[in-house]
Amino acid sequence: MTYCVAMCLDEGLVCLSDSRTNAGVDHINTFRKMTVFERAGDRVLVLMSAGNLAITQAVINILREHAAVQDRQSLWSAPTMFECARLVGDTIRRVHQRDAEALQQFGVEFNASFILCGQIADEPPRLFSIYAAGNFIEASSDTPYFQIGESKYGKPIVDRVVNCRTSLDEAAKCALISMDSTIRSNLSVGLPLDLLIYRRDSLKVTRHVSIDGDNPYFDMIHNQWGANLRRVFAELPDPDWATWPQEAVPRPRVRDMGETAVCEAAGKKG
Repeated sequence: MTYCVAMCLDEGLVCLSDSRTNAGVDHINTFRKMTVFERAGDRVLVLMSAGNLAITQAVINILREHAAVQDRQSLWSAPTMFECARLVGDTIRRVHQRDAEALQQFGVEFNASFILCGQIADEPPRLFSIYAAGNFIEASSDTPYFQIGESKYGKPIVDRVVNCRTSLDEAAKCALISMDSTIRSNLSVGLPLDLLIYRRDSLKVTRHVSIDGDNPYFDMIHNQWGANLRRVFAELPDPDWATWPQEAVPRPRVRDMGETAVCEAAGKKG
């Protein structure tokens, strides 16, 4: 499993992904989940993946091969981000058509999802979530972020903090807290991380860093976020039950077997 989150903000884009694919006591593998297509002055595209690694790698490799061939529609030649999302969706369907039936025979589900974001020329930055069926949706000002993979642990902080006016630095901090919460609660998500920041209209990657266990900022977040959560929790008052309404709460009555037998016998006599 993995966890990826991307945010499309007024100032630009923030993307974060982990790199763990298998996790167990003696079985941990690492593969990058973020692929960047950058042509300075023209376009920056970021593709993140989750799901079956063989499927997602097949999709990414096909996209790379097409991008390397001139005069072929690809992520380099698509005129809009919508067309790029459509190309990724079509490639997923192509892999599904080729592999899904064979995988099913071995009991393997066709499981793959992608986040695509970026900016092409004068078009504003856009963000898409692309599903295993090849269909996709686009982020909006009301919902300016998408998550794929093991998302439930990191979702609450993003829901509470991020909106389209959030700064890039604040969004990066929120994404890292979201990732830390996920790593803490799920063994299948782990370091190293890929963090990418793109500033609107720059048409080049602003910052792309790899974060491992020796990163002082992420270590600070890990320690201080947990300590501050415990402090805020301790400061909240305990429930004052004396102030709560004393209305009786109706509860279903459960009869024991002896009572049931007596009732049934009485019914037969009647």
